[in-house]
Amino acid sequence: MDRMATVLAFHAHPDDEALLTGGTLARLADEGHRVVVVVATDGLMDAAPTEAESPRLHELRTSAALLGVDRVVHLGYADSGHGPILYPDPPDRARFVRADTEEAAERLATILRDEDASMLLHYDPHGGYGHRDHIKVHQVGRRAAELAKTPRVLEATMPRDTAERLIRLAHRLRIPLRFTPEELNTRFSPRSDITHRLDVRRYARQKQAALAAHRSQINGTGRSSAVFRKMIRLPSPLFGLLLGREWYIDVSPVRRPER
Repeated sequence: MDRMATVLAFHAHPDDEALLTGGTLARLADEGHRVVVVVATDGLMDAAPTEAESPRLHELRTSAALLGVDRVVHLGYADSGHGPILYPDPPDRARFVRADTEEAAERLATILRDEDASMLLHYDPHGGYGHRDHIKVHQVGRRAAELAKTPRVLEATMPRDTAERLIRLAHRLRIPLRFTPEELNTRFSPRSDITHRLDVRRYARQKQAALAAHRSQINGTGRSSAVFRKMIRLPSPLFGLLLGREWYIDVSPVRRPER
């Protein structure tokens, strides 16, 4: 971008902002742009706390501050979970995957308009690695950009061949990432679709620190928590090798030439 602008990054859950776009957000903030992060869900499967902000959202604000983000907004939905079972909605709000797409898009479009955002970052049609909430982010983000007439829209992704190489490297580092070749064929994006490849190794320390801010994820018992613990303990150069590049597909209404 040639002038100072507002960029809004739309994510599914707290921690996605760091994992998928952390280097990009840190770079944009470092260049003087206003950066806003909107999360569809608060990362909770049950009812939200009534007396205080949920721990996941508090961790998100800490992560965002480390990346230089100016504003954090929760769109108001609950986590839909990742697995074969889609549980009933909690009593206080809908799971994001069950949300009416038009209603959710209007909520996001309102923020885009209020912020006069020049760019929206969200996810590719596969939702990256295929989480149901990530796919919903793609659907809602696309529609919100149409409603708000946002001029630039970039979808965060990764080339499938790069994902395959990173998974092999992660296995050698004993990071428990597991995707079958068949699954990879329906995840992320073909390299031919990629329009932007950003080298964000300069911001690897910030990105790693932002991930480390998500303590509830790190201290959990599931496979994703084991992955987080390994990632934040990696030496910074090795972390930068693994997560020092970020990829996007430009789906802007009028695509600008690559600079």
